[in-house]
Amino acid sequence: MPADSITIFGEALFDCFADGSRILGGAPFNVAWHLQGLGAEPLFVSRIGRDSAGAELLAAMQTQGMRQNGVEIDAARPTGSVTVSIDNGQPSYHILAEQAYDYIAAPELPIGHESGLLYHGSLALRHGVSRATFEQIKPQWRGPVFFDVNLRAPWWNADDIHTWIADADWLKLNDEELALLLPEHQAIDSKLLLLQQRYDLQGVVVTRGEHGALALTAGGEFVEVKPAGSVTLVDTVGAGDAFAAVLLLGIARGWPLASALERAQDFASAIVGQRGATVSDPEFYRRFREAWH
Repeated sequence: MPADSITIFGEALFDCFADGSRILGGAPFNVAWHLQGLGAEPLFVSRIGRDSAGAELLAAMQTQGMRQNGVEIDAARPTGSVTVSIDNGQPSYHILAEQAYDYIAAPELPIGHESGLLYHGSLALRHGVSRATFEQIKPQWRGPVFFDVNLRAPWWNADDIHTWIADADWLKLNDEELALLLPEHQAIDSKLLLLQQRYDLQGVVVTRGEHGALALTAGGEFVEVKPAGSVTLVDTVGAGDAFAAVLLLGIARGWPLASALERAQDFASAIVGQRGATVSDPEFYRRFREAWH
């Protein structure tokens, strides 16, 4: 599977902070941005407004070298935005309704990208239009589907999440999301085993913040990774997206799962030392590309 054969479906938006600053965000956009920085060439499928925020987003994508042919322009609805509050390094989000990414339209999508990895989250499927578009794409897909759970109240329900897990090959979520979806008093490894067996997943990965991550393969192998040494914390916005990007890269390039998890953890540990979820400095990515070559 070519390393650039990754399609990312979902929201692009701005994370807006209390000090008036704003940083490009949205889990799928963050993942696509990191993949581009790390040397892949993902196709990012989304929808933005015909507004100043949308123009800024496209300019940033161009600077990063990202393809723009999967990004639709909406004349009626705004580019997505989210208000982010940080308390003791932990983010909370206020997500607006009726954003451009809720209206991704199938007829406008580029064709010929029906293989390789297909990544999606849950937020962009909250609205019927984008959900219908994704449901048109997925049955035609010949490669693995990677579902990155991203529970943001009030924009999710458990039945939908379990339906999307059933249609996925790879599943990633954090420990809090795992507890919400499976509230039974069981150990994390037992819950991963239950999910893997119930949905016949190729792999399921749970991230655990400062405690690292735990994964389970289809063959029943558990792999655990923890942060190496001390981690400088600015904020944790986008840490899980950084982890997901490297995990996708590892799957695409055939890395052993243990190596993919170690590299994903190292990259996520570096991201939490930055403000916001994306980094514009090419040097930040170059050192990882060279180390993983």
